[in-house]
Amino acid sequence: MSESCFICNRIEMIKAGTNNTFVAELETGYAVIGDNQFFRGYSLFLCKIDVHELHELEPEFRTKFLVEMAQVAEAACKAFKPVKMNYELLGNTDHHLHWHLFPRYADDPRPLGPIWSIDEAITYAESTKPTKEELEVLKGELLAELEKTAKIVRRFSDV
Repeated sequence: MSESCFICNRIEMIKAGTNNTFVAELETGYAVIGDNQFFRGYSLFLCKIDVHELHELEPEFRTKFLVEMAQVAEAACKAFKPVKMNYELLGNTDHHLHWHLFPRYADDPRPLGPIWSIDEAITYAESTKPTKEELEVLKGELLAELEKTAKIVRRFSDV
């Protein structure tokens, strides 16, 4: 893990019990709630291995990573009840493999358009950060569904 890697640093915070967005540890990664909640239930799945591309993972680990990402997305879909889930694995800014899972709703500003068509000043505004209480509710909702779909190694409530 690299000290200069944002995702590695967030994972180290999970391990230290200081990442307040942590929901659950699975075999290949960590489910977390996004720092901003413009899209209610926005979640991420952070890979335990610091590589830049999917093809850099060993085939068995890669398959498990993709299965677990789908389980986190399924749990988010059941917990937050969007009309559609958007999946992103970009890595242009933070190269460490991580999935962005965006629940999309009928009342989104651009429900049919990509999330990047909405000004970041809006989606990452201070007003989109959940309160401590809202964050706990989101984490609890995601964890409750994730416990039904995935093999969990550790939960935020265990920290």
